[in-house]
Amino acid sequence: MAGRKLRGIKVPHKKNTADKGPKRMPVPPMVCVPMSMHIGAPAKPIVKAGDEVKVGQLIAEAGGFVSSPIHSGVSGKVKKVEDILLSSGQKAPAVFIETDGEQAISEDIAPPEVHDFKSFIEAVRQSGVVGLGGAGFPTSVKLNVADTSKIEAIVINGAECEPYITSDTRTMIDEAQSVADGIELLKKYLNAKNIIIGIEKNKPDCIKNFNKMFKGDESVRVAALPSVYPQGAEKVLIYNTTGKIVPEGKLPIDVGVIVINCTTLAAIEKYIRTGLPLYEKCITVDGSAVKNPENIIVPIGTAVKDVFEFCGGFSKEPKKVLYGGPMMGIAVPDLDQPVLKNTNALLAFSEGEAQLPKESPCIKCGRCIASCPLKLSPVDIETAYKLSCPEDLEALKLNLCMECGCCSYVCPANRHLVQTNKLGKAMLRSYQALKKAAKEEEK
Repeated sequence: MAGRKLRGIKVPHKKNTADKGPKRMPVPPMVCVPMSMHIGAPAKPIVKAGDEVKVGQLIAEAGGFVSSPIHSGVSGKVKKVEDILLSSGQKAPAVFIETDGEQAISEDIAPPEVHDFKSFIEAVRQSGVVGLGGAGFPTSVKLNVADTSKIEAIVINGAECEPYITSDTRTMIDEAQSVADGIELLKKYLNAKNIIIGIEKNKPDCIKNFNKMFKGDESVRVAALPSVYPQGAEKVLIYNTTGKIVPEGKLPIDVGVIVINCTTLAAIEKYIRTGLPLYEKCITVDGSAVKNPENIIVPIGTAVKDVFEFCGGFSKEPKKVLYGGPMMGIAVPDLDQPVLKNTNALLAFSEGEAQLPKESPCIKCGRCIASCPLKLSPVDIETAYKLSCPEDLEALKLNLCMECGCCSYVCPANRHLVQTNKLGKAMLRSYQALKKAAKEEEK
């Protein structure tokens, strides 16, 4: 791959809300705050039915090292704490809060004392911030590098390559100073001497603004990236900004790189400056079934139906609603589902766009291979899965697949390649677990 850009595809941008500054939605009558809104162990509720809560108040402690605390985005009274079914198909406890509309701020809110690397990481942990570009990985864990001298570059992800979504764009426009001040925090506490802000070229105002803000600062540069999907994917972004390749089974820090989303960084800066933890989100609301596409600010836990109602409801009957973008988004099973920490968009599509096209036989055209950013062979992976050959899936490096959807998007036969890759990963996990167990028995 040396000397070449990673591959990808051109998708319609459809950034309909890029010029729409966020509107603050009125507080809904009820919020439902799940304890599992991040990768890792669910948070543990510390409130019970009848408790009064205020904005920013801690309502759940981190459930482990890879976990995140959760704070209330509203003031009101806890109605109940009970399990709900998430869009992932898993059950998790959730705190239901009846709001009082007052949005009284908790008396516990105060800027944290940050004076070194350790206290910085602890502040990031207490902020409740996770990857806000969609991944949901606890940011304190990502930044907690044992030896900061190994950090060769920090990449700020402002690519936002998915169609429709513009919430990160609004961060870079409306909260540019918070992003810039967040970069200064990374310099100070992670000893970062090489920071790259990666932004797709379809956001020229953001590129121009950050170039102006960091003019003369040799430690920060803005990388104007081609508008090619999936430019914002971690491994792709690292390669296209630093030239480094993250090997299979390795993390970015293994090649000396940390990637952090621009909105994630702004949220960290806000907490350290004000003491206000992550309790609300700016999300893009769009899609062919949405009457008035907008960027809106909502308390975490707000029901999806309330968000769409604020945007004028539906112009057409929605047949599919997504958390996130059309390429990697997760289908929402019902409109009572809540806005999560890592929700960056809610998209609703009418029947014409929601129907999966009918599959036809593979014609071996190779388009899926040509478009895969990581040079995998989806057509061979599909064959190996259907023949139940996990050893072939392993040889084909299936675990490198980021499920970006490029292969399915370009397939003229409409093969459901991403879905097959996901199923193949489950088969491969079982195979590798059995292989590991067999090796341990031999010892």
